[in-house]
Amino acid sequence: MASTRARLIRDMVRIRTVEEVLADHYRDEQEMRTPTHFSIGQEATAVGVCSATTVEDWVYSGHRSHAPYLAKGGDLEALVAELYGKEAGCAHGRGGSMHMIDQSVGFAGSAAILGEMISVAVGSAWAFVRAGEQRIAVTFFGDGAADEGVFAESLNFAAVHRIPVVFVCENNLYSISSPLSVRHAEGTSVHGRAAAAGVRARSVDGNDVFAVHAAARDAVEHARRGTGPVLLELATYRWRAHVGPGTDHDHGYRSKEEIDSWMAGCPILRAADALRAEEPDIDAAVEAWRAEFRQEIHAAIDRAKALPFPDTARLLDGAYLPAAH
Repeated sequence: MASTRARLIRDMVRIRTVEEVLADHYRDEQEMRTPTHFSIGQEATAVGVCSATTVEDWVYSGHRSHAPYLAKGGDLEALVAELYGKEAGCAHGRGGSMHMIDQSVGFAGSAAILGEMISVAVGSAWAFVRAGEQRIAVTFFGDGAADEGVFAESLNFAAVHRIPVVFVCENNLYSISSPLSVRHAEGTSVHGRAAAAGVRARSVDGNDVFAVHAAARDAVEHARRGTGPVLLELATYRWRAHVGPGTDHDHGYRSKEEIDSWMAGCPILRAADALRAEEPDIDAAVEAWRAEFRQEIHAAIDRAKALPFPDTARLLDGAYLPAAH
C-alpha cells in the first residue's frame, strides 16, 4: 500500500508497536533506568504533523518525545540504545528518554524542562529567516506547557516578527494529574490565547490523523510563505500514566471509564475504518505491519543490550564546564 493515507497508518502502527514493546521491557526487566513518557494513544498528532514537514525543517518536542522523534525519521536503534544508557544512544547514553535528537532527519532535539523547546524553536525559525532559508521550525508541547510564561512570550515574539514556526499543542487534557477545568477559565482555550496574540490558530481532532495531516500541511505552507506563525491545538489523549509504562486510573484523577472511552476512539482504528473502502485489505496490512515492527523493535533491543555503556572517564563529554582561572 503506497498511498499517503496508508503510510500515515503504517507510521502510527510503528510508533504504537515500538512503544508497547518498550513499555513491557521497561516494566519487566528494570534495565532502562530513565524516566519515560509514552505517547501510546497520541500517535496521530506526531505522524500527522511530521509527515507535512521536510528533512530540512526542524522539529522540537518536550518530554514526551519518542513519537515525534520516530515520526520525523529518527533512528530507532539510537533511541533504544539511549533508553538503555548506552554510548551508541542518540545522546550517547547521557540524556535518556526525554533527550532525543537526530538532526540528520530534522529532529532538532527534546528536553525535560516544561516549555523549554517552545522558545528554542522560535529562535531557530528566526535564524532561518535571517539566513534567507526557506525552512520552518515545529515545536510540540502539552497543554500543561501552554500555562508557562514562555508560551505567551514566544507567541508574541513570533507574531511580531512573523517567524515561520508552527506551535503544536498536544492537548491531552491533563498536566500530569491536573485537569483543564482547574487550570483554565471556562470558555477559554489554547488556540484562543494564540489567536489573541495575533497568531493564526485552529483546533483539530488530534485523533484523526488525516485531519491533523491536512491542518499541518496548511500550517507549514503558511509559515514557509513568510506570512507568520501558526498554532495547532490537537485534542488527544494518553492511554498510559503521565510517566512510566503503567496505567493510572487508580490514582484518583481520572477514571477507567474515561480512559476506555478514549481508547475506543483509537487513532489507528479510526484511520483504518476511514480507509477501508479505498483499501479493502487495510486490516490485514495493519496486522502485517505490527508483526514487522515487533520484529524490528525486538532486534533493536537485543542489539542495544549488547552495546557498551559510556566510558566513565568521558562522562562529562558535552557538558558545559566553566574555564579554570
